[in-house]
Amino acid sequence: MDAFLKKFFPEVYKRMKEDTKISNYCKFDSQLLTSFTSSLYIAGLVASFVASWITRKFGRKPTILGGGAAFLIGSALGGAAFNVYMVILGRILLGVGVGFANQAVPLYLSEMAPPRYRGAINNGFQFSIGVGALSANLINFGTEKIKGGWGWRVSLALAAVPASILTLGALFLPETPNSLIQRSKDYGKAELMLQRVRGTNDVQAELDDLVKASSLAKTIDDPFKKILQRKYRPQLVMAIAIPFFQQVTGINVIAFYAPVLFRAIGLGVSASLLSAVVTGVVGMGSTFISMLIVDKLGRRVLFLVGGIQMLVSQVMVGGIMAAELGDHGGVSKVYAFLVLLLICVYVAGFGWSWGPLGWLVPSEIFPLEIRSAGQSITVAVSFIFTFIVAQTFLSMLCHLKSGIFFFFGGWVVLMTAFVYYLLPETKGMPIEQMDRVWKEHWFWKRIVVEEPSNPKMETA
Repeated sequence: MDAFLKKFFPEVYKRMKEDTKISNYCKFDSQLLTSFTSSLYIAGLVASFVASWITRKFGRKPTILGGGAAFLIGSALGGAAFNVYMVILGRILLGVGVGFANQAVPLYLSEMAPPRYRGAINNGFQFSIGVGALSANLINFGTEKIKGGWGWRVSLALAAVPASILTLGALFLPETPNSLIQRSKDYGKAELMLQRVRGTNDVQAELDDLVKASSLAKTIDDPFKKILQRKYRPQLVMAIAIPFFQQVTGINVIAFYAPVLFRAIGLGVSASLLSAVVTGVVGMGSTFISMLIVDKLGRRVLFLVGGIQMLVSQVMVGGIMAAELGDHGGVSKVYAFLVLLLICVYVAGFGWSWGPLGWLVPSEIFPLEIRSAGQSITVAVSFIFTFIVAQTFLSMLCHLKSGIFFFFGGWVVLMTAFVYYLLPETKGMPIEQMDRVWKEHWFWKRIVVEEPSNPKMETA
């Protein structure tokens, strides 16, 4: 929003309004502006490791509560900001909230969900992020029209609404059976909770799995050291590769900078914000479809179809921008709408593949003894690469111009091949028996089969 840029980032505003010589691709290239965007991810990165310890020691519920509280304070600071430092501090606290929530919520959902619906319930996490992103875009579209230039305050302060729901809602959440068993010897309480969330009294087999996993987890002092062992190699590779690939699909570029991108191709402020709303609706719709089909078709099919879809649309957008958008002027209306349409195709591809599955698969593959560490690594890698992409995107856009779409397209080819060859199907597999998928996989079975020094584990 102009009023926001004028107040906190005047050099960007000036460059955008007055400098006619500057390239379309370089208007928003400001380190201060990218620091504002990226401060959230650095805070989230640090917070995710603190959250891992809280999740293991005190349970999933306190971590969710802590995240909600950080969101509340961050939104208050953002809405009340009178200088750039307050805005950035508010943003850092929002980052702490994101770090805590990303650590605890996918774990909570995976542990509470029955195996046959786990994909749908966990994909609800990404669907809700989509609802949040769409709501944010709609709020920005509305508040931008407020006369007097204080619409950005309303926009930033309204983050307190979902923060309040999260914080108050978390007070009423029960703890997961997995966490109850991991932290205490009171198996009766865990059994009652399992009966409640499964809707049946016949939970003995699942309870036995949990107790067995928990007794193994309790022998481990340092899960971060444990996850480096050879038998956890596939989980460690996935904990790093999946969130890395999720970030280099280029989706955050579209998500953060969709309005900037649409302004670069010559749409006005309102049209740009509206275009971002359209892509938000598409993303949300495709994630909802993913919720319905992920437990039927499986994870691999969605990854592969989404990858091909993203690649084709990225190459076409890059081609149009290379041919039609020079350093100055815009593109014709027809091409602007074509780019918008192709970006929607791309967002839909992401929305039923790497979007939700990038959180679902890591949250369901870790055995209990390394689960909080594994989830932490996933969240941390996600933040590190979100930060790198966010910090470098505006400079890359300035230097690579339309080539940026081919750059991310190359990564999409790589990640689709990775899934095809190295990711086994996990649908329908009970979470505490997930190690079976690695032992049956053509590549991973060579790595995870126990060393001869421990033959008992192999027969178990």
